[in-house]
Amino acid sequence: MNDELHLNVSLLRRRVPNLTTAARAAGLRPATVSNLCTGKIPVGRAEVRTLAILASLANCSIDELIIRGSGASMIETGIKVLDLLAPVVRGGTVGLVARHGVGQLVMLAELFHRVKQRGYKTILWEPQYDAGDKYNIKKGMEDVLPQADFICKSLDEVSEQISLLGTECDVILGADREIVISGELLALRERLQEAGVRPLTVALVDTRFNAPDEEVPYGPLDTLLRFDVDLASRKFFPAVDPLASTSTVLEGAQLEATHLMIQQRAKKLLRRYRELRFLVDKQGVEKIPETDVQTYYRGERLEAFLTQPFYTAEPYTKKPGEWLTLQGTLDSVRRIMDGAVDDLEPDQLMYVGSLMKN
Repeated sequence: MNDELHLNVSLLRRRVPNLTTAARAAGLRPATVSNLCTGKIPVGRAEVRTLAILASLANCSIDELIIRGSGASMIETGIKVLDLLAPVVRGGTVGLVARHGVGQLVMLAELFHRVKQRGYKTILWEPQYDAGDKYNIKKGMEDVLPQADFICKSLDEVSEQISLLGTECDVILGADREIVISGELLALRERLQEAGVRPLTVALVDTRFNAPDEEVPYGPLDTLLRFDVDLASRKFFPAVDPLASTSTVLEGAQLEATHLMIQQRAKKLLRRYRELRFLVDKQGVEKIPETDVQTYYRGERLEAFLTQPFYTAEPYTKKPGEWLTLQGTLDSVRRIMDGAVDDLEPDQLMYVGSLMKN
């Protein structure tokens, strides 16, 4: 089955230090390679030529490049939009792509807070601050610092701390994308490869906000979280774009059939809702086809439901954080799509937990 195939991204990352540049030099579009690595393009739909070139770059056979089944697994975060549509891959690299002020550092702090509840240790590789930092990232990092078990300032410090933890626990590392550009992330993974440590999950932020303007902002990723300015402007947080965000786990090898089915239905509904919303904003709901009215309202409810109170934001929002299990998310999303809450207004679904009580 094609949905049981995925790229051996860790092999590519290990053997091709700058995959984006190497792919372009070999005649491949960097965006195509990135989409294959994140699962946005299923391996089964890739051209044989593309796979052959990637195998050549990695100095391996196509059989080594393509894995049947998946060694990857998701980290359940209790964040609805992530667990449903863009799961965080254990041992993978997560890239947060965001404009200023839409919540990437809040998301990093929240991820730290939540994975610690699952026994992870959190490390912040603190970025270097520019003297004339126009975005005041140092202040933004104040939300992240309390959630970090360890704060490091260099490759040596990070490597030493992870090695000390050894097989004691999984580690999630938060860092600036500069460590990708400088090659330090690759160097870190190479150091840890033979160290016998538990899987390292890396969450990359972009403190200079250049990533949204680049075709492949981080190189190959296991999870891409792209933030949406429109959602943020309407106070829909977390402002993670449910259609542009993706994960290698989405290829289906590690998803239960029910999860995959609900996820695909949700994306289809949200995609059509966004098309209709443009028309409604311009002309009013009475101008859309009668057959689409139900789709529009259910999409509006689902978009509202994917908002969520964060634990780390409680001092500002005065709302208690919500952790929704994956099963709770799936059940609630299915109820919305099946019309079980058609009697509720979208505002009633904003910043709530499970719908099972409704």
